Amino acid sequence: MSDDAATFPEPWQVMAENFDVMTSVIPWGRRMGFRVTRVEKGHIWGLQPWKDRLVGDPDTGVIHGGVLTAFLDNLCGMASSSAMDEARFVATLDLRIDYMRPADARRDIVGEAECYHLTRNIAFTRAWAYHETRDKVIATAAGTFAINKPRSVASMRAQYGQ
Repeated sequence: MSDDAATFPEPWQVMAENFDVMTSVIPWGRRMGFRVTRVEKGHIWGLQPWKDRLVGDPDTGVIHGGVLTAFLDNLCGMASSSAMDEARFVATLDLRIDYMRPADARRDIVGEAECYHLTRNIAFTRAWAYHETRDKVIATAAGTFAINKPRSVASMRAQYGQ
């Protein structure tokens, strides 16, 4: 191969450059306001901002557990997609959430997910929700995802008006 041959980015690199599209295609993701903060192949980091409307118990000011579940589910799915050699959507088959402790009141939550194994049809993931570091985790997740047919970022932009 010559030095001037075109090099194409890997799908996870395209994802890293377009994760605004990845989060905007999911209506609840837009409503919750979470965002992706970092992408590597098979690994995603995100932030779920604290919002008054996401509180589960008004007396404590803690984000509802369902918000954490949705946040970790989406990060796991995105980690699965970023692990593949072509852009693919995934669908949640199974997701287990273990809540270790309540989140701190009125604080944003950091999430991290990795896809640690891929088969032809299934992606296996794990994830963590925490405030500063994983040393004091709020919740963990383990999930499996069905791998769907390939889709381009351009087709996603066209479909969802981005």
